[in-house]
Amino acid sequence: MHKPQNHTPLIEFNAVTVMRGGTKALDSVSLTIGAGENVAIVGPNGSGKSTLIKVVTRECYPLARTGGGMVRILGEETWDIFKLKSMLGIVSNDLQSMCDRPIFGHEMVLSGFFGSIGLFPHMQVTERMEARTREIIEFLEISHLAAKPMTEMSTGEARRILIGRALAHKPKALILDEPTNGLDPHAARKFSNSLRKLARAGKSIILVTHHLQDIIPEITRVIMVKDGTLFRDGAKSDILIPKNLSELFKMPLEISETNGYYNLLG
Repeated sequence: MHKPQNHTPLIEFNAVTVMRGGTKALDSVSLTIGAGENVAIVGPNGSGKSTLIKVVTRECYPLARTGGGMVRILGEETWDIFKLKSMLGIVSNDLQSMCDRPIFGHEMVLSGFFGSIGLFPHMQVTERMEARTREIIEFLEISHLAAKPMTEMSTGEARRILIGRALAHKPKALILDEPTNGLDPHAARKFSNSLRKLARAGKSIILVTHHLQDIIPEITRVIMVKDGTLFRDGAKSDILIPKNLSELFKMPLEISETNGYYNLLG
């Protein structure tokens, strides 16, 4: 099992089991992700990888069991949900589907301070929030989207704005659930470039995906999830090999690597 280098883990699971619709979505999963690690969680659709993240964000809860079912975030088992969301920046397709009104890009990034989708009249925006929003937009190179309504953005543009929203509170880690779904190759590469810039700036990345090409070179650890259990866990170069991938996706597969990016060859 891969051992994180940091002494205070970002995430700890001890024998976590989650039931969803009468089925075990996770089955006695134990893992540790250290603060500062860049990790990819990989598995086919329905493998349990998204449920794993929903446990972290408190959208799902593990079964209470003797000797198991423990989840700690930054060493704490109990969190205020709003405070937790300020520590972990979340980017998901569920969040993007909620952007159904004409919210401008700048407003969407700013709304990250309130945990909302856009701003509402009772919210008090400070100059510090505005300054942080401008800093994020400049860093992500999305100034051209600041005055564009979310409803008029491409999927890739909206996804980059949502990264900005997730960064409002300077979270300890950025968690991305299937971030390139719906993106064409050009938009997916632009999205990856934004992630690489964040990783090089020191932001911890936790990437959930079934697309190997989503895994940026800065990710050093891969956790494979299969049928609700941890299938493999370790250094990227040791885990992303044909034998493991063929077993994970239940079909013969080969793999290629170019400039730190991996691709499946069916």
